[in-house]
Amino acid sequence: MTDPYHRPDSKRLQALKDIANKLRIHSISSTSAAGSGHPTSCCSAAEIMSVLFFNTMRYSISKPRDPGSDRFIMSKGHAAPILYAAWAEAGLVGVDDLNNLRKIDNDLEGHPTPRLSFVDVATGSLGQGLSVAAGMAYTAKYFDKADYRTYCLVGDGESAEGSIWEACAFASYYKLDNLVAIFDVNRLGQSQPASLEHQVEVYQKRLEAFGMHAIIVDGHDVEALNKALYDASTVKDKPTAIVAKTFKGKGCPDVEDLENWHGKALGAKAEGALNAIKALISNPGPHGIVPPASTPLAEHDLSKVCLSEPPSYKTGDKVATRVAYGTALVKLGNSIPNVVALDGDTKNSTFAITYKNAFPDRFVECFIAEQNLVGVGIGCACRDRNVVFVSAFACFLARAYDQIRMGAISQTNVNFVGSHCGVSIGEDGPSQMALEDIAIFRAIPTCTVFYPSDPVSCERAIELAAKTKGITFTRTSRPTTDLLYGNDEVFEVGKAKVIRQSAEDKVVLVGAGITLHEAVAAADLLENEGIKVTVIDPFTIKPIDAATLTACAKAAGGRVLTVEDHYREGGLGEAVAGALASQPGIVVRRLAVDRVPRSGPSKVLIDMFGISANCIVKAVKEMLA
Repeated sequence: MTDPYHRPDSKRLQALKDIANKLRIHSISSTSAAGSGHPTSCCSAAEIMSVLFFNTMRYSISKPRDPGSDRFIMSKGHAAPILYAAWAEAGLVGVDDLNNLRKIDNDLEGHPTPRLSFVDVATGSLGQGLSVAAGMAYTAKYFDKADYRTYCLVGDGESAEGSIWEACAFASYYKLDNLVAIFDVNRLGQSQPASLEHQVEVYQKRLEAFGMHAIIVDGHDVEALNKALYDASTVKDKPTAIVAKTFKGKGCPDVEDLENWHGKALGAKAEGALNAIKALISNPGPHGIVPPASTPLAEHDLSKVCLSEPPSYKTGDKVATRVAYGTALVKLGNSIPNVVALDGDTKNSTFAITYKNAFPDRFVECFIAEQNLVGVGIGCACRDRNVVFVSAFACFLARAYDQIRMGAISQTNVNFVGSHCGVSIGEDGPSQMALEDIAIFRAIPTCTVFYPSDPVSCERAIELAAKTKGITFTRTSRPTTDLLYGNDEVFEVGKAKVIRQSAEDKVVLVGAGITLHEAVAAADLLENEGIKVTVIDPFTIKPIDAATLTACAKAAGGRVLTVEDHYREGGLGEAVAGALASQPGIVVRRLAVDRVPRSGPSKVLIDMFGISANCIVKAVKEMLA
């Protein structure tokens, strides 16, 4: 039962007003010292931040990532200076340190990143914070079953992003009544006014249409904000959106509500603004406001995640790696209760459905909204609450590339699994064929890229992914394939497997997934003609095993042929060529999909686009001619 609302007394309200103006002063001073930044975007949010941090949220100064504390996401990441200012006023950051904003040797960066102990995820690429907040709120309500709440400050400009509305739809569908989105409607965008300017009623109607409980408030009225946030705590089965009408540059003479001040330090206007704002402060503090204590919540030990039993395939089995993914996931779920799977309405194709059937309370259906899918996954992984796997057709993860990129900056540990890769998927055609996915994930700085080629290696790849820090991507295939490995085979990140090798080998074949099986078939055909070749399974494309590749290449006369069900740019071939680039006397030839493909039978397409066993045989003979 929620306690009835009690209006803060006049002293408390004045303290919140004074803190808001101190936050403005810090934001203007720090951006002036840096010579850049977004002070006007900070000034519009000052009362919102004051009420949140000094009257509403429960958190720990000594342990900013305490699992039981309320969460805050600054989705409009360019307003970072006021976030830093709030934590400085709370006592976590030194006030003097605020003037080191944006300096190379300081972690108070231009936009928030988790280098700071009080930041859970990086923001600044707009439109992403609310999805992450929804993942945090989902974790609280359905996994942790805890009372911590999540607050997300959204800019009105970024509300033009579709991912904001994907997040609203998700939060409404799952009745996330522990989530509060505060829209800072300050009217002005970067280069011109936002499309709706101050039409707060339109925001309210749109948010209500998405299933939100929407409240319009004067965003500079601390009492109105306090009442709205209280009301949000009483709403059941609906997320709340507070539509706060504010003014960009609030309190700054000759700047407030004027265009062309986005992303600029106030320069010559700073002194006048600081003097005007200081004149509004009754008590400079300290105000002695201590945040309420959060409910204790145990930390999770995720290090024990593993396959609960080894692979158990029989000779003659033909199993698609996408099927093995579902099998492995269930085994991980048997080992610890904190394995969570998310999918975007492709679970019966990615085989995440296997996990849903085994653990329905640990599966999150995110529907066809991949940007939100990725953001929710990142939110679920925050503060080490869950081991998270996100699956979809690999090609559809491309539409969430920016969310994945920001996940790397956020130091997230999320495991992505992409099925339906390459022309080998067959008749569905090029719109469903992932042919760029390895290139995409190789470019992510924290990402490990697994490419298993049979069900045994796939189960082990999923186990290793669960234990690997940073982002991982596992590429799974649609066609069934033969077993290549025994159930007791040991796999390691960055260690290739030599499938076939002899002292008479003339060429090294490197394949992965479907093309590894084509390489094995080609090796058989070549051997019938008296030509012996080495066959290598790289297992991980990043990091790639340069030592094994180099040794095998030198032993085979320096001739290497890569074959991949992927476009030529950025895939397996380039990874191998890069690994061998510094080695003299080694030549790498690459077979890859070299044009937009078409619908057709899988075997026909593999041959049509030059990556079949017959094509490999032809290429080897050309290399030896």
